Amino acid sequence: MSARAIAARASLRPLAVYFLVGILFGIVITRGEVISWFRIQEMFRFQGFHMFGIFTTALPTAILSVQLLKRRGARTLGGYAIAIPPKQMGRGVRYAVGGTTFGLGWALTGACPGPLFALLGSGATTMALAILSAVAGTWCYGVLRERLPH
Repeated sequence: MSARAIAARASLRPLAVYFLVGILFGIVITRGEVISWFRIQEMFRFQGFHMFGIFTTALPTAILSVQLLKRRGARTLGGYAIAIPPKQMGRGVRYAVGGTTFGLGWALTGACPGPLFALLGSGATTMALAILSAVAGTWCYGVLRERLPH
């Protein structure tokens, strides 16, 4: 086997781990009804605690995980140091605009970006349009980024 083939194979190993973790994430959010349109609507109408309960546990878990990564000097599977730069609030306008845009997209599609692929995989083929729209929006941001106020 050539050195190039060995390097290519080694670079695919971390991707396989990420792929398997993504599948596990999809199974968990599907079984936990996080991708359920009805659960999401129930949350937006303040008619149920299910989604708020999930967020209530997800936020402390994320905070503890990030702190653990920082304190341990964690590295990616590729060996690179994980660096999380501090946020610069400024006046907070970009966060307000971004959060509002995110919320509107979530309300219109019935799904946030995380579960879009799980929804597509579970048979909600209309989510392909939401995925394409998310990719188009990301591309537009990349094109316009230099001209936008940050």
